[in-house]
Amino acid sequence: MFPKLLTTTLAVLLLLTFSPLGALSAPTTAPKPRWFETYSHVARRAIVPQSYYEVLHIRRQQYALANPRSIVKDVVCLDRKAHIVAHDEAAASLQICNGSIAGTGRGQYCQDGLKATEAKVGTAVFRLKSVNERQSINVSRERWQMCVQAAREACPTGGLRGVCLGAARWGGSVGFELGNA
Repeated sequence: MFPKLLTTTLAVLLLLTFSPLGALSAPTTAPKPRWFETYSHVARRAIVPQSYYEVLHIRRQQYALANPRSIVKDVVCLDRKAHIVAHDEAAASLQICNGSIAGTGRGQYCQDGLKATEAKVGTAVFRLKSVNERQSINVSRERWQMCVQAAREACPTGGLRGVCLGAARWGGSVGFELGNA
């Protein structure tokens, strides 16, 4: 009897030692699937959450602000005492190219084939003109806002003039001026 009890105890100890503890515990609910597993039935492609694109957008803006020479050049402050309301400036910047840059989705581009455009809202007026006369203005809303923001780093108040790099067709530049209406 003693050897049988010893072998049974030894067998149980060996079983507990070499078997995973989860096999002896009570069954639990299935683990929560990871975000990419829930959408894997939709299509066989890499699915990335929206937060990934938001981080890329933030990094792109931070790079542009850390290196404003890659966005805008030849910034000149025109009249530092000119009173331009910030809301009017933002609204006028979205009204360039007949307001096509203010759209939602894929329509956030100024690609009407214009060589020059003007937008006036309240106390602010933006004037844009392609540096090369053969190139038309072709700028995205994001790029345009980065140009204005980088120019505002140099001239925080009043009117300004500068050149937005890469804002015309074939990598050309666009000269812009913000003045008081």
